[in-house]
This record gives sequence, structure tokens and C-alpha cells, in this order.
Amino acid sequence: MNPLISIKSVTKSFTKGTTTITPLENLSLDVPRGEFLSLMGPSGSGKTTLLNLIAGIDTPTSGEILIDGNDIAKLSRAQLTRWRAEHVGYIFQLYHLVPILSAYENVELPLLLGNLGKSERKKKILSALDLVGLGDRADHRPSELSGGQEQRVAIARAIVHDPELLVADEPTGDLDRESADSILNLLDTLATKHEKTIVMVTHDPKASASAHRALQLEKGQFIEEGHLLTHA
Repeated sequence: MNPLISIKSVTKSFTKGTTTITPLENLSLDVPRGEFLSLMGPSGSGKTTLLNLIAGIDTPTSGEILIDGNDIAKLSRAQLTRWRAEHVGYIFQLYHLVPILSAYENVELPLLLGNLGKSERKKKILSALDLVGLGDRADHRPSELSGGQEQRVAIARAIVHDPELLVADEPTGDLDRESADSILNLLDTLATKHEKTIVMVTHDPKASASAHRALQLEKGQFIEEGHLLTHA
């Protein structure tokens, strides 16, 4: 089976004043479908740059980024915007929920950009909330939820349009250990049972160890690779 993500000889450089900074240099990586991959490394190692390239938020200076066989590095800005809306779900450290909206309404937001009718949207929203274990909290606002529950709402919002790729930037960084473990278990379930491909940036070694595979970045290069775990 072809990998969902195939990065080939990617370099990313930018100029700051008179200095050229190269966060990533000649980097290659394959990520199989349904893999939960973690990226670790010190500040400035290139991990967030790599995540942004995979998500189509940024474009490389050179090289190819193939997502499901399509080189997104060649897409125009408008094409990238459409591609992200269809194929990528985003999970952030600070949730980015709208305080005045209910869980249901927060999850609905990505669907309002499409052409689905109200009943179709409702079906998708309730399915996503059920999947993250919050089917009984649809009418709750963020202030009425715990941090872990808020992150679950954010994950439901990320998956409601059924993207094949999820990118997670420090998704457990603002949570206590118990809530963090619960979110990591949910991400594992999304990968193993629902075939979502997940790329997560984290500073937390325990969070990284929960992924199927861990990669260490330093100065724009992979320096260490963990082993793919076998799941029951």
C-alpha cells in the first residue's frame, strides 16, 4: 500500500534580515495510512515547520510533499485552501473553541463552509461527538466543560468532515496527565480503528511514546527513530 504522506528531499529556507535560515534540509519521510506519528525535538528543530508543510499551511523551498499521491507543494494558495478544507483536520494545544457557542455549534463550524443541508450536518456532528465520547454534552458551552472535554470537542470539530489526515500541535500540552492520557487513547483509536493518519508535534516524552512511531528532529534532520508498535 502506498503511504498517505511521502515527503521527498524537502528543504525549507527563509531569509531574516541578511541571514538565511533553513529549518529543514533535504528531509524525506513516508507515513503509512492509519499511522499515529509523533515528532519531537528542541525549539528550532524544524518539527513545527514540518507539521505546517504536511498540513499545507506552508510550502517548501524545494522537494515534493505527496499526500495521497498529490504533490501539494505545486498547488496555488487558493488550491491549498480548498485542499486543506477537504483533507486535513487540525488539533491545537489551546482548543480554539468559540466561547459563546455550544459543543454542537463549535463542531458544526467547518461544515458551514460546505453545501450540506441542516439534517446532514446534524448527523455528522452528533456522530463526531459520539465518537469522542461527548454525545451527551452537545448543548454545553466550553465554560461548562473540563479541559479534556474541550479538547474532545476540538477533536470532534477536526474530524467532522471526515479528513484522512489529522495534524496535532501539542494536543495534550494544556492538560493534566489523566486528561492527556485520555486524549492520546482517543487519537490512537482514531488511527487504529478509523484509519485516520495522525502527525503530532509534542514536547512530552510520554505523549510521544503513545504514538505508533516517534521521530526525533534536530537542526532540520531526523536523528533517531522509534519502532512501530503492534496493536492488539
